[in-house]
Amino acid sequence: MPDATPPRRSRRKLGLFGILAAIGVAALVVTGIGTRDKGNAELRQWTETQALPTVAIASLNAKPVVASLNLPGRLEAYVRAPIYARVSGYVKSWTVDIGGVVKAGQTLAEVEAPDLDQQLLQARADLANSQASAKLADVTLSRGRALLTSNAVSQQDVDQRAADLASKQAAVHSNEANVERLQVLAGYKNISAPFDGLVTERNTDVGALISAGSSAGLAMFVISDVRRLRVAINVPQNYAPAIKIGAKASISVPEYPDRTFPAVVEASSRSVDVGSGTTHMQLIVDNSGGELMPGAYANVHADLSGATGSVRIPVSALIFDQSGLRVATVNADNRVLFKTVTIARDLGSEIEVGSGLGADDRVIAAPPDGIADGDQVRIADDHSKQDAPVAASAKPESGG
Repeated sequence: MPDATPPRRSRRKLGLFGILAAIGVAALVVTGIGTRDKGNAELRQWTETQALPTVAIASLNAKPVVASLNLPGRLEAYVRAPIYARVSGYVKSWTVDIGGVVKAGQTLAEVEAPDLDQQLLQARADLANSQASAKLADVTLSRGRALLTSNAVSQQDVDQRAADLASKQAAVHSNEANVERLQVLAGYKNISAPFDGLVTERNTDVGALISAGSSAGLAMFVISDVRRLRVAINVPQNYAPAIKIGAKASISVPEYPDRTFPAVVEASSRSVDVGSGTTHMQLIVDNSGGELMPGAYANVHADLSGATGSVRIPVSALIFDQSGLRVATVNADNRVLFKTVTIARDLGSEIEVGSGLGADDRVIAAPPDGIADGDQVRIADDHSKQDAPVAASAKPESGG
């Protein structure tokens, strides 16, 4: 009887160990299955996330205050006068070539006009003839009035003589006016400068045939006052109100890359050209030193007053379709939201947006094809959730 006790205790220990082993195996299996299911769920979520369109967010390059504006301009002489001949003839001589500095009234060229000279001689002869006829009519009238008292002539005869004298005197006045007109024209045989300036063109030479008042062809000379220059610019409609008359500006030209010249806004057309959508303005720049040349290209740096802020985006962010000009933005939930915008300025690789965007908007730099309003997207630089699913998916493999 005492010999049967130890085996009974051993069987109890073995049964307890078996139960504990079974519980451990069951726990291990349940843990492995749960871990694998969790890893599969995370892997499925990561795969779905990876399937979303990946977009890059553009830097808006916000400009809260636009203080100046750079525009192309053209330098023009402050006063420019094409000189044409007032008489027909041949160029007898010229005295000033291009680049010459002239004073007002200085002779530029002389025209030989034989036809005009003969007309003047004829007009003077006609004047002398009419003056002689008027003198004779005056003597005849005086004699008639003397004979009227003795009734040797009638009153009718005296009245006729008075009328004849008036007619002859009118002819004298007409011929005098004609002589004066031809004398004035003869004075135009000397081509002179109308003001102090510079000869910028000479389109004639000795012996050239000149037609009076022929403004359809080339001018004989072009005189330009270059002590001050006008600068013509075309300002976009958005910025025209911000450039006031009297505003300060500066210009630069290619021939002086390291220099700027001060200028002042002098005039504005106060209208918008329908073809270009710009307002024509003129600036004045001092050129007393003669460094600048009329007709040259210039870059104008104009100061703005009260200019509104602006936002710049890359050109690739623009979408133009049947809905108009839009950009695709991403909201707080990483969903696409289209916004309609207007263009203020085309800066080449960038577009300055006039309206429709704020400085806090997240704009897609290059929207993919087929993207629609409300689509879920993934931000290219958002790496917070891209690597975690890979690590989770490796756990079931090691624990299985």
